[in-house]
Amino acid sequence: MKKLFTALVFITASFSAYAELPSSVIDALKKAGIPQESVAVVVRSVDGLHENVIHNATSSFNPASVMKLVTTNAALDLLTPAFRWKTEIYQNGLVNNGVLSGDLIIKAYGDPSFKAQEFWRLLMTLQQAGIKEITGNLVIDKSYFANDIAKNIVHKSSFDNEPWRAYNAMPSAFLVNGRSSSFKFVADASDAVNGRVHIEPEFSLPELQIINEVKWSQSACGDWRSHVAYTVKTEDSKDVAAKTSGAVATFNGTFSPDCGERYLELSVFDDEQYAFYTFKKLWLELGGKFSGQLKIQEKPASAVKVLEQLSDPLGYVVRDINKWSNNLMARQLLLTIAAEKTLLPATEINGATAIKNWLASKSFNGKSLNFDELVIENGSGLSRTERISAEHLSQMLVSAYNSPVMPEFISSLPILSLDGTAKKRLKDSPVSARAHLKTGSLEGVSTIAGYVLDKDNKRQVIVMMVNHAKAGASKVAQDALIEWVYSHPS
Repeated sequence: MKKLFTALVFITASFSAYAELPSSVIDALKKAGIPQESVAVVVRSVDGLHENVIHNATSSFNPASVMKLVTTNAALDLLTPAFRWKTEIYQNGLVNNGVLSGDLIIKAYGDPSFKAQEFWRLLMTLQQAGIKEITGNLVIDKSYFANDIAKNIVHKSSFDNEPWRAYNAMPSAFLVNGRSSSFKFVADASDAVNGRVHIEPEFSLPELQIINEVKWSQSACGDWRSHVAYTVKTEDSKDVAAKTSGAVATFNGTFSPDCGERYLELSVFDDEQYAFYTFKKLWLELGGKFSGQLKIQEKPASAVKVLEQLSDPLGYVVRDINKWSNNLMARQLLLTIAAEKTLLPATEINGATAIKNWLASKSFNGKSLNFDELVIENGSGLSRTERISAEHLSQMLVSAYNSPVMPEFISSLPILSLDGTAKKRLKDSPVSARAHLKTGSLEGVSTIAGYVLDKDNKRQVIVMMVNHAKAGASKVAQDALIEWVYSHPS
């Protein structure tokens, strides 16, 4: 009898653990072959008072890129939406008739949005300030971030078996263009006889050579990436100023004109090489003269500040991070939190500590946000160790909605069916354009989290995390949940 009672309790508990999921979601999970214990779901009102769905909510899950919500929310609150990164220029020597007899020094502070055009503007301003020729070296001071972060080798730091992909790039206190080389693929539809496919870098560096062996294809575009392969060979010279330094990217496979324009982002140079090559290219194009080398060291005390350039406000930068799920920018942001709110030089551990302390200072229904299961490795979600529960993520989203930074935070999220990583989802659904949702995916992980405006124009928090070998097939279940939330006001 005792065994029978225990069995009945177990069955009842199991039933109650999963019965609260909407039937449309349950059906979609069954068709995908995903067990309900591999799924966590929370749906609640933005005031935190009404819970519509609570399923497996306290279990610890890998959130993939949804972890960026934690990082960006913390940054907006801790640093304020008006925060700007600075990049400083110093001279270590005298300037006479436009000639700097000494070194030019760049003191960097981790700007995640420092594009080539920003570098061009900085160098143009420098020349307008009176420096046209540099007789010494270019010195880059990256001491704002810890050395173990700055010293990265691209082919030894990858998350997966795609070591040259841009999303695998490591952070740097001086990050130019995300050190990404973006290659544009275009098949000339008017040249079917010769079958030419053009590959052009969006920002060309003379140290990068492209070998194009891609053939013109008459097939439909489909999964174009599976038909294009590449290899990268780099010089292993320790002197990045050496003339022999550089990289060769070889592309082969097939590409269809049906694809239109497609882009592949690779990171073929480390942060120091990319910055140095870009400096030389832009400086010479602006009419400057330079024949020195690159030195990585701290700014000497004798250096004199020449100018300072500020980034866009954080309120703008977080849009690129969340709407397009930029991993490297999120990692830069975590380190910025560490640098601004803990100790220098910045480390990811200190960034995680700062976020946990910040969470503890917030509240949900009168209780502090102490997330014991929370694991932050790099703040981007590109991790196998990062963890959070659906319950705690939903609590943070409620807290964010009722905070002063709510407008900047929500506007940074992809709008369902309109932009970002959610652009192609539920276009013909009544919930189209009525949700701000962050998506996340890794092998074995698929997640969504954010806000849905239901049919009564009341906003609800939604979190769904799937950790299972077939997680990639959970999109239909996720979409079913989004539509269910729209149809069931809180």
